[in-house]
Amino acid sequence: MIHSMALVAHDKMKDQMIEWANAHKSELAEMELFGTGTTGGRIATEVGLQITCLKSGPLGGDAQIGAMIAEGRLDALIFFIDPLSALPHDVDVKSLLRLATLYNTALAINVASATLLVRAASVKTAKTA
Repeated sequence: MIHSMALVAHDKMKDQMIEWANAHKSELAEMELFGTGTTGGRIATEVGLQITCLKSGPLGGDAQIGAMIAEGRLDALIFFIDPLSALPHDVDVKSLLRLATLYNTALAINVASATLLVRAASVKTAKTA
């Protein structure tokens, strides 16, 4: 069951994250949400969801989320990655994805997988209610 989720998006993917979060607002509202810097701020402002904003990804936000995964405090990570841009903090991104894989954290990296993840979470929630 998914109780806590982090939402992260690279700069060119932030608009897509906002659009996606708006489309899944009711499912996301049932979870404790965390987001990196600008992404989290935009979700709070533009979508109206309650979200705990961490540092910007390159300034330590990716590491904060990685620590939450390692400590077992995060059930899922949705990270809209820009596959066509070189990233100065690529090492941080790879570390975060490695931790999600290592600790078997539910992970989605695009709209299709993110949609499947929240749909699966809402079905489980409905079955256990």
